[in-house]
Amino acid sequence: MYVTNKHQKTVNNIFKSPIATNIPWKDIESMLLSFGAEITEGNGSRVRIHLNGIRAVFHRPHPRKETNKGAIVSMRRFSNEAEVKPC
Repeated sequence: MYVTNKHQKTVNNIFKSPIATNIPWKDIESMLLSFGAEITEGNGSRVRIHLNGIRAVFHRPHPRKETNKGAIVSMRRFSNEAEVKPC
């Protein structure tokens, strides 16, 4: 597991209040991979994520690159369950 300052900043942005709306999805995927997540492709824009025994399915945003508020709230919940916390 290799966590950079950029990955930690992404974690902090996920947990930021008010909810951030400018987090690129590629930054979230990169952050999850750095924590050891397994990411597999589903149908269409679906992405299956498995981290620390927790599984979730998300949709990659399109046509925009930024993740919407609903997905950030879901990612916050998933991160909590997977024990990925801000510092």
